[in-house]
Amino acid sequence: MILALQLCGGIIAAALLGLFVFGLRRRLIQRPGGTFDCSLRLAAEAEPETSVPSGKGWVYGVARYSGDRVEWFRVFSYSPRPRRVLERSAIEVLHRREPQGEEELALLSDAVVLVCEHRGVRLELAMSDDAQTGFLAWLEAAPPGQRVNVA
Repeated sequence: MILALQLCGGIIAAALLGLFVFGLRRRLIQRPGGTFDCSLRLAAEAEPETSVPSGKGWVYGVARYSGDRVEWFRVFSYSPRPRRVLERSAIEVLHRREPQGEEELALLSDAVVLVCEHRGVRLELAMSDDAQTGFLAWLEAAPPGQRVNVA
């Protein structure tokens, strides 16, 4: 009986420690400032443009501005490193669209989808309308001489 209580206590302690580390990671990502909620889907997981998009392939994350880069972190991860880094000079916004079909259930309620290309890889970023305005302004504020393409 005592062994079972110790085992349950250990499991509860490990779960609480995991939640604490998870929350601490989120605070450390947000600490430098300039973060926004941003879901990401790679083109390999997206459907052709002729079909209605499904909700599959979207990964919820947090993006952080860091100089001329946007660092994208998965929300449900313990990794302190960004999963993807997007350089301002290599991002090309192809078009903007509203979530359709099952995407409305997979994304946050006020999300707008930006279809982009980064170094030849097509990806979709879903963010709030306010975050999208800030993201496009950040892209357009590139230093002189940098090529910026914002649809």
